[in-house]
Amino acid sequence: MVAERHPARPGAAGTGFGGQQPKAVQRALAMLEAVAHLGAGVSAKQISTYTRVPPATAYRILNLLVADGFLVRTPDLTGFALGRRTSELAYAAATTQPARTVAEILEDLRAETRHGLYVTSFRGGTLRMVDTDPDHEIVPAATISRNPHAHAVGKLLLAYRPGLLEHIELRPVTAHTVADPLALKSQLAHILATEVSFEDQESRIGRAALAVPVREPGSEVVGGLCVQGSVGRVSVHNAELIAFLRHGAAELTGLL
Repeated sequence: MVAERHPARPGAAGTGFGGQQPKAVQRALAMLEAVAHLGAGVSAKQISTYTRVPPATAYRILNLLVADGFLVRTPDLTGFALGRRTSELAYAAATTQPARTVAEILEDLRAETRHGLYVTSFRGGTLRMVDTDPDHEIVPAATISRNPHAHAVGKLLLAYRPGLLEHIELRPVTAHTVADPLALKSQLAHILATEVSFEDQESRIGRAALAVPVREPGSEVVGGLCVQGSVGRVSVHNAELIAFLRHGAAELTGLL
């Protein structure tokens, strides 16, 4: 009598994992994550400790990951780094993510704040509105351009395009406007150090504004994200609001 043959479980042969495939896959993924987190050159012992996988099992899985191209050995053979196939997976994931527009990002951000929120571009040394808030009165770009020293986003422009200072008249728009050249330069230096620009009733009594830079992927500042509201509610001491702006500016990187 011929014994009945059972089909082999997919992938069981040649893996060394036997009947523990799900657990082995989890361990393999954990090791890839460990190499990504700990960095190129991490040793097998460090990976074993990080993932809490027994050394003998860790060595076996690491060798399989190297053989399949998900990991590579460092030139001195003492450590591991992410391999070509892992990089291909990461690239494929990044390129399949749908690109979000400035309008979509701003719509989500505005749902999280009751203040006015808008984005400007600094390209060419000229301040231009990219997206204005439909539910709040926003200062026109032409008004800011005439008196950039009196506006949070205008000061941001001056901080990152200092050559423009030679072409503006530092006139007071309100009694709170900083029109002294030395005081303004001190403010601009502080903006460069903190990457936060603040205006307190300098363009309109009762109104305050905060702005943070928006960058290109190579870190060049190409615009600003600004929130405006009533004095006291919008403040340079409001760490939560500043963190909100910085998060929004990061979302806008490369889109202006």
